[in-house]
Amino acid sequence: MYDQYYGFSGRPFQLTPDPDFYFESSSHKKAMSYLGYGLNQGEGFIVITGEVGAGKSTLVAHLMERIDLTALTVAQVVTSALDGEELIHVVAQAFGLEIEGHDKAGALGAIEEFLQEEARAGRRCLLVVDECQNLDLTALEELRMLSNFQLGAHPLLQSLLLGQPEFRRTLAQHPDLEQLRQRIIASHHLDALDADEVEDYVHHRLAHVSWDGRPLFEDGLLPALYGATDGIPRRVNQVMNRLLLLGAIEERDIVSTEMLDAVIAEMSADQSRGSRADPSPLSIEPEGAVPAQDQNIDSVPAKEVAALLAQRDERTAELEAAINELQAAGVSVATESKMPVEVDTALGRIEQRLEEQEQSFRHVLTMLIEWLEEDPSREAA
Repeated sequence: MYDQYYGFSGRPFQLTPDPDFYFESSSHKKAMSYLGYGLNQGEGFIVITGEVGAGKSTLVAHLMERIDLTALTVAQVVTSALDGEELIHVVAQAFGLEIEGHDKAGALGAIEEFLQEEARAGRRCLLVVDECQNLDLTALEELRMLSNFQLGAHPLLQSLLLGQPEFRRTLAQHPDLEQLRQRIIASHHLDALDADEVEDYVHHRLAHVSWDGRPLFEDGLLPALYGATDGIPRRVNQVMNRLLLLGAIEERDIVSTEMLDAVIAEMSADQSRGSRADPSPLSIEPEGAVPAQDQNIDSVPAKEVAALLAQRDERTAELEAAINELQAAGVSVATESKMPVEVDTALGRIEQRLEEQEQSFRHVLTMLIEWLEEDPSREAA
């Protein structure tokens, strides 16, 4: 919706990784340098870590666009809590190998044969494993064992491991991972954007969708955005999506810090409804995971929208009844200064309810728009 209202050629702050929107912060630039060095070595492990939403998946998507995929066969795995044997079968599937049953030895044999065939054809193989913090120690050991495959003196498989900060700590401290540590040839931790980079990041993504300066951003808004998101790119995207949606709903050409405060409050309320145990207003799901508010998306929004609309109708009826009572009593707005305390209190309650109704309706509309835009098949609706 907001992209049409502001005349954008696309949605600049979508949450799914898109290499077209890749922004090279100072930390991402270093990461690409380490990746380039590591890939040139053609062996061992490259490790990239970062906070949830720091841009690891976008970094890999950007990397895939820059490498020669005719000379490099890439398999990508997003892990859950896998043990060693499960990981072997997942890796085989990622390389397109069909393994009958759950025979680990057969899966290992098929992987080795495939890697040898690729090497004889002049192609190197890269395994990208995301969310490595979820892996069992036996799975990490299996990854190390896979790196032992060789054709003569030529290594057959190189691995790029992506994970959250706890994975970096596990690698550094666990006594059983010494042999894997010795095979890490490049490692980098993606830092969050700083305040200046957040401003550049926002302008960079808007420029990719033909932003012409509308909407304008109030002075102090982007520094406040940095404070609200800690410079984590996906958090920036989440807040900017809501902020621009609010701007479109309210037909604003200037986005203000007051609007930002309202968005943060709404997101905090949404998170509280979703999980009382996590008070964080901007809690972010792991990359690749389905956000909590999008699970069972086909049933939850409809129920919540119906409930909120019913609540709105109920409040509207109450307001109409209160106004009718005041009119029956002969009260006019023009005589406000002469109103008794009881009438003044009643009008105060009415004003408060009107404000609550407006907030509820705006929240309903925001939810409905987000739900419709989440799935291209709903565009007709």
